[in-house]
Amino acid sequence: MHDDTAPQVDMWTDGACKGNPGVGGWGTWMRFGDHERELCGGEVATTNNRMELTAVIEGLRALTKPCAVTLHVDSTYVLNGATKWISGWKRNGWRTGDKKPVKNVDLWQALDAQLLRHTVVWVWVKGHAGDPGNERADALANQGVNKAISA
Repeated sequence: MHDDTAPQVDMWTDGACKGNPGVGGWGTWMRFGDHERELCGGEVATTNNRMELTAVIEGLRALTKPCAVTLHVDSTYVLNGATKWISGWKRNGWRTGDKKPVKNVDLWQALDAQLLRHTVVWVWVKGHAGDPGNERADALANQGVNKAISA
């Protein structure tokens, strides 16, 4: 449920990795009314899951005030982590149900901080299936890979 008084933002995010682990990139495309913003970046040694998480975190961080965000992701890892698993991880001291440390805990904690700032409605989209926002985020993630390679 969105806060009707907060600015309404539509956001699409994606991560890419050439090799897993390997050189990775992340991309975020967002719309607010008539305004659009593109963000991307990359890392030389990372994983696809880290790039998927980073895209969401950086998109939410870029919002200068609390917003009502409709967040489109093609990563079930990010979607399930944010909507099903994170509360249990926090309750268990950032450990999984079988008491192992949560993978990518630094990013999950960063995402958790952003989720406290914004009201997020999560929408899963099938990757590479023609969703225009997802295709744009994917192109940005690949730009991020290229930035990491040329850095």
